Amino acid sequence: QVQLCQDSSLLRHWEQQAMRVWDTHPTAQERWATVTSDPYYRMGMHRRFAAFSGPFDRFVYMDADTLLLSDITPIFDQLATHDWVVYDFQHYDPAHVYDCGSAKLLEVFSPTQIDREIFCAGFYAAKRGIFNQEQLDALLAYLQAGEAEILYCMAPDQTILNYWVMRSQLSVYNFALQLPQEKATGCCVTSCHFEQQDDRLFDRGNPLTYLHYIGLSSRLFQRLCEGENLDFPYRDLFLHYRYLRDPHRKPQYIGKPRPYNQRTLTERLLTKFGLPR
Repeated sequence: QVQLCQDSSLLRHWEQQAMRVWDTHPTAQERWATVTSDPYYRMGMHRRFAAFSGPFDRFVYMDADTLLLSDITPIFDQLATHDWVVYDFQHYDPAHVYDCGSAKLLEVFSPTQIDREIFCAGFYAAKRGIFNQEQLDALLAYLQAGEAEILYCMAPDQTILNYWVMRSQLSVYNFALQLPQEKATGCCVTSCHFEQQDDRLFDRGNPLTYLHYIGLSSRLFQRLCEGENLDFPYRDLFLHYRYLRDPHRKPQYIGKPRPYNQRTLTERLLTKFGLPR
């Protein structure tokens, strides 16, 4: 039941909103020039904003490298009393959301807001129409007045969403902060303590809502599905769901899997001498 967005004008509209934001930033273009020749960094990631004027009154956005593992009815239920719903611990790492070296950051947001309202842009629930054009224009004016310097330009979509939500004073519900500490679970593949039981993951006995394979390249999954015997955290769980409807297409691996980040001697030498691989 997959549907693709066919409205290219909708995507362009939201990309233009993102461009307007980045055109206010004092150093983004200079920073991006060190890693890309594109005028805007990872512009395609801003296309997720199209859901704000898409077909659904309420929706959950999930990154493509995210695996849903539990019923998300409780997340939708929170949208009855909150504007924005998340389940993550990004507030522990504000440096990947805002420029923490900017003196203006604490002029714009209080320490309490930074401690409790910051979220990861890889998984969130929201509503259609939550950002209208008048509101976006007002937010742009704040940025043009000097607030743009607090944006972290290397996570472009994430910093914009956090700024829009927090500067608009939307009510944010984060399950990671609201649940009792013994009931809250992690969500990132970088956590090695999750326990797998059949096709579910558990964190200290609590079922995960979702698993985010953050930091793993899409090329890694492609190589695995092409039959290369690579190992990475929770690989078997990915394979279970990837081939749930087509088990006959699942590759048959031979021998012991090779760690995905273990490069061969040849690869290391090619990298050392700057030769193509």
